[in-house]
Amino acid sequence: MAGFRSLARQVRDQRCDLALRRYSLRKCLERFAPYGHRATWDHLCVTWGFGPEDRSPDPRRLVGAVAELEQAREIWLRYEVAFAQRRRREKHDGLRRPGSVDDWHRRTWGGFGIAWCDDPRVHPADPLPEVLRRLIGALEREPGRSCPVCGDEDLAWRHGMNHEPSSGPVCVGCGILVPLPVLTPEAVETARRGRRQLAAV
Repeated sequence: MAGFRSLARQVRDQRCDLALRRYSLRKCLERFAPYGHRATWDHLCVTWGFGPEDRSPDPRRLVGAVAELEQAREIWLRYEVAFAQRRRREKHDGLRRPGSVDDWHRRTWGGFGIAWCDDPRVHPADPLPEVLRRLIGALEREPGRSCPVCGDEDLAWRHGMNHEPSSGPVCVGCGILVPLPVLTPEAVETARRGRRQLAAV
């Protein structure tokens, strides 16, 4: 089974026909899809100007899309290396029980659903590398009250999502499932209360 890098090379390979190059870009999302497969694909299509079902898109657009995906993946891989090094140090120092960031990170290992968007048409408009920089920055500082990607404080508690966890605070502004470790307990409770009030109406 081809890895991300070999698939990215196929996207760039001018000797391949466009259908294969497009297919290779789709396959890249099986290795790395920050918003989930469908939402990440929608983001790339919208950003780079080709249709989701377009079988012969402009190859320059495919190359731009794969470059954006690669840049985001490099940022995430560097974070994973630093995360693993930190956990090794903590275990060496006797801290065996993982914290909330570790629990969240376990579910996103490899880069799938880092900033999960349950609705594939609702996702951040900013480039993927910038979104991941903001999210990682939030994971490395004290929790806050707003979405780490767009800064919106309007968070709605959603249930029944196609993700693990299947419920949590979703940013109304950009559509991501906000990781609990980046939010204060008060922000989480506000999102939960808002859900209960909506359900009661």
